[in-house]
Amino acid sequence: MRPVYITKTASFLPNEPVSNSEIETFLGMIGGKPSKAQHLILRNNQIKTRYYALDKEQNVTHSAYDMAIRAIEKLYGNGVNADTIELVAAGTTSQEMIMPSHAVQIHGEMGGTKNIEVVSFAGSCCSGIHALKYGYLSVASGEKKNAIALASERLSAWMKSSYFKEEYESLSKLIEDPIIAFEKDFLRFMLSDGAGAVLLKDEPNKEGLSLKIEWIELTSYANTLPTCMYAGAEHDSDGNLLGWTRFSEEEWTSKSLFSIKQDTKLLGNNIIKYGGKFLLEVAEKRNLKTEDIDWFLPHLSSMYFRSKIFQELESLGFLIPEEKWFLNLPHVGNVAAASAFLMLDELFRSGKLKKGEKILVMVPESARFSFAFVYLTVC
Repeated sequence: MRPVYITKTASFLPNEPVSNSEIETFLGMIGGKPSKAQHLILRNNQIKTRYYALDKEQNVTHSAYDMAIRAIEKLYGNGVNADTIELVAAGTTSQEMIMPSHAVQIHGEMGGTKNIEVVSFAGSCCSGIHALKYGYLSVASGEKKNAIALASERLSAWMKSSYFKEEYESLSKLIEDPIIAFEKDFLRFMLSDGAGAVLLKDEPNKEGLSLKIEWIELTSYANTLPTCMYAGAEHDSDGNLLGWTRFSEEEWTSKSLFSIKQDTKLLGNNIIKYGGKFLLEVAEKRNLKTEDIDWFLPHLSSMYFRSKIFQELESLGFLIPEEKWFLNLPHVGNVAAASAFLMLDELFRSGKLKKGEKILVMVPESARFSFAFVYLTVC
């Protein structure tokens, strides 16, 4: 296995940052009324600004693959361009269409004349790390000399008020003052759009810093835990999760079937506990100690979880001091699979990194509880 280095990082965030007071200006108000839950949600998540690939008329300004390409283009230079890249691995929670896949759409719009390998990972927050691992293994094995790994999200596509119109009108016939279920309304005030990308090579930069990938660990607890976050699906009367093809076309809209939903109780009871469990397993396997971590980059869906994670690490005897934590959630928002790339890019460009320092990236995924850890050395 050859060593693999992240030699360049990049981000693209669409349009101008959107403040809390502007969220429903962009996404619209369900039933023409402000959400009753938004103030509680925003107080807990502590997100101050986020980005939408929308204008105030809810017109789309960028697709998920547009944003990916904008990030990729920032990786170009020093002989790297659309014709010298050997692999594009892309992850997303919010690909634009069922087919073609996210990565081939990106490749189709990248320009260049070269046919290359592309691979797509769809799912939730860990899909970006799956793309990173595929790129890492491709370069490490000698299959490729370089690769781009990325994640991009246009989650605003699923949060516009117009998608809840028919469900709201159906509820209005039964209830005088209807409210869209919290599990659907909740995520409208949590998620953001954007893209992040990294360039992988089999040798470090001759000048400036690089990040050597030491290892990437992923696991799923889907065999242990039920589904927590989902879209294009709904539970039947027996609690079984059924995909969109099992419902009539009328139910797609009357049930807001394609909205993103999350069981917040299931999330709270399990996401921290199982993340800590996997961290200890990884630490034992990799002989990782807290003193071997100079920077800790946890992907958080909400700042509410920051103190919870800290307490869990303390109880497990694996406390990472808060001065080692690096977060950008409050000003970037939760960009799902792209969040880890956006954190890494911001830290890489911050001027704070020193050669020899170690970085631990943590990505939890609530869809059906998956977790990823990435360990890097600054060189």
